[in-house]
Amino acid sequence: MSKKVPEEQYQQTFSYKFSQWLEGNSSALSDYTPEDKNRNSGHEKVQRWDTREEQYLIQKEKQQKKKEKMKLTEQVYDMEHNTEIRIFRKVYRIFSALFCIFLVVMLLTAVSALPDFGNEENPVNNEVAARYIEKGLQETGAVNIVTGMILDYRAFDTLGESHVLFIATCTVLILLRNDKKEKEINDRTHEPKNDVILQTVARILVPPIFIFGIYLILAGHLGPGGGFSGGAVIGAGLILYLNAFGFAKTEKFFTVKTYRRISFCALACYSIAKSYSFYTGANHIESVIPLGTPGAIISSGLILLLNICVGTVVAGTMYTFYVMFRKGDY
Repeated sequence: MSKKVPEEQYQQTFSYKFSQWLEGNSSALSDYTPEDKNRNSGHEKVQRWDTREEQYLIQKEKQQKKKEKMKLTEQVYDMEHNTEIRIFRKVYRIFSALFCIFLVVMLLTAVSALPDFGNEENPVNNEVAARYIEKGLQETGAVNIVTGMILDYRAFDTLGESHVLFIATCTVLILLRNDKKEKEINDRTHEPKNDVILQTVARILVPPIFIFGIYLILAGHLGPGGGFSGGAVIGAGLILYLNAFGFAKTEKFFTVKTYRRISFCALACYSIAKSYSFYTGANHIESVIPLGTPGAIISSGLILLLNICVGTVVAGTMYTFYVMFRKGDY
């Protein structure tokens, strides 16, 4: 075992002096002893005064530099007396007026060249529209011709629209997200106080709204409805529930993680399902997915699944937009 060194002897060692120097208690690695501290105590007041004076001079110098910088900025960016800026403004106004006139003339010229309304030779009245009407039920299995056109014939375009909604939501999250570490204690900061009438109405209306939205999604291939309209109804129900009961209760079942997972799964499912259809259709391969009996709830091939995917993305996007524009944190 090592022998314990007395404190006075330890204070004379190099390790003690070095540790004192690291802690700022010594100005250099010299023969510094505790007696020196008593000797220098008379100079503490003078050193404090010098430090205050130095800080005052530094602050005064910073203010002077700031004034000089502002003066220089005013001279460089003098909007009223700068000749180049005045010329640029005049040229900008002239070119803006010319561009507007050119755009109006171009649009009027294009409109004047359009075919007459109701003409049989119009591009609208071609074999594509006739194919949708005549063979839509046979080829898609959807009683609703519009749904069959959107989610079968033009499903690639609908996939792009769903991705546009998702990208728009991500953009809003990037622009409006509030990354403060401290969380709000009061949940009612961003909504009105507890309203008995609003909460009672929400308890009555929110369940039917959700059921109606689900019905529109599931029956979109049988009649009016579909993923877009059903998702909008469900999103409106989520917003109503949020306004009535606040973020604390709503985020128990629908959080930002929930939205991300639902959107990712819906878009991935949509992409995989339609990639299969695109591959079989482009290679003239018979699809193994049956169209079912027209008019039945489980029919029309993949259209029912695609409606569910689109509806979930639309509902989550509507709710997320509302939350982000309301409080900037989600």
